[in-house]
Amino acid sequence: MTVKNKSKSKNSPTTGKVDRASKSRRKKKNDIIEHPRSSALIFNNRELGWLNFNLRVLAEAEDLRNPLLERLRFLSISSTNLDEFFMKRVGGLKRHVAYGISAKSSDGQTPEMQLAMITRRLQPMLKKQSDLIAKLTESLRVEGCHIVGYKSLNETEKKWVKNYFLKNIFPVLTPLSVDPGHPFPFISNLSTSLGVALAHSTADSDYLFARIKIPSVLQQWVLVNPTKDKGGVSKYIHLVDIIREFVSELFPEMVVKGSIIFRLTRNADSDREEEDIEDLLAMIEEELRQRRFAEIVRLELGECNLKWLRDFLISQLEVSESDIFSMQTHFDLMDFAALAGSLSWPKHKYPVWSPVVPLGLSDPNFTIFGAIKKNDILMHHPFESFSASVEKFIHDASEDPDVLAIKMTLYRTGDNSPFIKALINAAEAGKQVVCLIELKARFDEERNIYWAQELENAGVHVVYGVVGFKTHAKTALVVRRESDRVRCYAHIGTGNYNGSTARFYTDMGLLTCDERITSELVEFFNYLTGKSLKQNYQHLILAPVNMFTKMKELINREKNHALAKRPSLIMAKFNNMEENDISLALYEASQAQVPIQLIVRGFCCIKTNVKGVSETIHVQSTIGRFLEHSRIFYFRNGQVDPVDGDFYIGSADWMYRNLHARVEALCPIYDRALKEKLWNVLQLYWNDTSETWIMKSDASYEKKVKPSTEATRLPVQEELMKQARAYQLFNEDDIKSEN
Repeated sequence: MTVKNKSKSKNSPTTGKVDRASKSRRKKKNDIIEHPRSSALIFNNRELGWLNFNLRVLAEAEDLRNPLLERLRFLSISSTNLDEFFMKRVGGLKRHVAYGISAKSSDGQTPEMQLAMITRRLQPMLKKQSDLIAKLTESLRVEGCHIVGYKSLNETEKKWVKNYFLKNIFPVLTPLSVDPGHPFPFISNLSTSLGVALAHSTADSDYLFARIKIPSVLQQWVLVNPTKDKGGVSKYIHLVDIIREFVSELFPEMVVKGSIIFRLTRNADSDREEEDIEDLLAMIEEELRQRRFAEIVRLELGECNLKWLRDFLISQLEVSESDIFSMQTHFDLMDFAALAGSLSWPKHKYPVWSPVVPLGLSDPNFTIFGAIKKNDILMHHPFESFSASVEKFIHDASEDPDVLAIKMTLYRTGDNSPFIKALINAAEAGKQVVCLIELKARFDEERNIYWAQELENAGVHVVYGVVGFKTHAKTALVVRRESDRVRCYAHIGTGNYNGSTARFYTDMGLLTCDERITSELVEFFNYLTGKSLKQNYQHLILAPVNMFTKMKELINREKNHALAKRPSLIMAKFNNMEENDISLALYEASQAQVPIQLIVRGFCCIKTNVKGVSETIHVQSTIGRFLEHSRIFYFRNGQVDPVDGDFYIGSADWMYRNLHARVEALCPIYDRALKEKLWNVLQLYWNDTSETWIMKSDASYEKKVKPSTEATRLPVQEELMKQARAYQLFNEDDIKSEN
């Protein structure tokens, strides 16, 4: 059968195209399923899929198998996820409504319809958050950590808190009043504020408004009277509680008639058009300035004892009732992560994990370039060390006198990045250093502008990307003079060059000097920095050059294998899925009985188990200690031994933006030992029964039921840690025997 989608979603301008061969089969009974323009029968809604993902994160906060403090962190992650969802997704939909844009989603929903769907789905999620706050707070209390309010303290403790306020908090606070000479103050995005109603006397009903921003630079949780022994009980009071209790100290001779905690979320969706922009850096700097004043997409309000105060805020901020949400607590839920970090409770945290040195890099007889020349090296972070592999690769290249050039793409990198330092050192040593920094990496624009300027000042050739596209590829190239020739070494990965996230994101990376790959990576950097229009890449799969067509070709090849009764299988692991034409190609492959196994962490717009359409498509999602971030693509290609199939790793998801609107890179894996490693990873994830969710035909998810025969099976991420240790021990023994 062939699925024909008539939707004209902006997400895929080619949606609805069906190959000519399929048209010739129209007369065959049941060969084609015609779906209405809504497409709701063959596509899931992206926004609801994202909210379903956040429900899975919340489920981790609820799961008693997780350590208590890790459950607190999952709760805070769910809150920051919602912040980003409102800034990017809700903000974008509201902007569409405001501009009168009525383009439908893949499943046929208008922006107005999607906003209504989001509101309905949010209510039970926020209720679950509230219930979890109460449960986790009680669990903390049982363990000796009491989260308290000021009024529950004894007199000695109250005296200590007031003294703490006057010495440590009071000097930092800046009240801003509203009167004819002082307009309503600007409220920054995601900041928590205390609104206060003031009067000149107790009987006065002519109120004045003042706003106090809760300072993020101060410690948010205060341990009450830390020097006094309380028999193993620690009392923590939040900064907001303290400020609210002593807010009258800021307004001598005035009467505080009421107060309210509130928090704003502003739109971060961009409507910029950059095709004709001459100065990309100036454009991004201007956008950052504009974002500060972007429209409000959510107003969170705490309890209020004065109706005037609530009404005044709403009128001044010009928000509608649909934009107003009750605060789950009187502080940012992200603060729970800070509380978890401050408690020295090892038994209530995940055991400390120290990544092992990747196989092939632990032999002291080899430099990193010698090790790569000996064999391609495939790393799986954070199970294998990022610092001992990727960071070492760039660091050693910067100091090696035989290295002539270093070229890198940077999408997101952390503060005090060792990569930035290495590139600066290399440039100062006279090496040719080129760095593409993506200024449009959302929420990292300011940091990337800073690093771009630092690199330029050091003599690095900085490129700001390809106009019209975000550069999301994770690639590095080192050109080295050797005795017999000039040789290129490369790293191609699935994650950012960021040592901080590498500790808790799962990612893959390949170190290689295989000329099939490195020669094309040289051409790829020419595309990034110059005007190369090379199209005929034979090994690398690049967006926007050949990735979309290549992915469809690989899917169709599996379909043809299945029709010819040869072995076929498609497996893919990535973050999100929303590309209509890829989905349609998968549906056709499924109708040819190709087994399709997708491991999608977040939202997935493809539908499973639609009779006659997607009966062989299965979707799973893994949520665990580490954030799943690796992208692996596998096609069996008719091979009897599945390990002989085709494997690719890289930066792209199966999403419209990745395949059409970003610069991405996927790299083939040729070494059989590395293919075996990837096959093992995919099988472990697919067969996991502890950290995995199954997507049902209605797009909801359920946790895999753990069979009694697998009661001792480790969660997949723990199994990967166990295997990494075993590989390390094996490698050490092997090196000792060789020496």
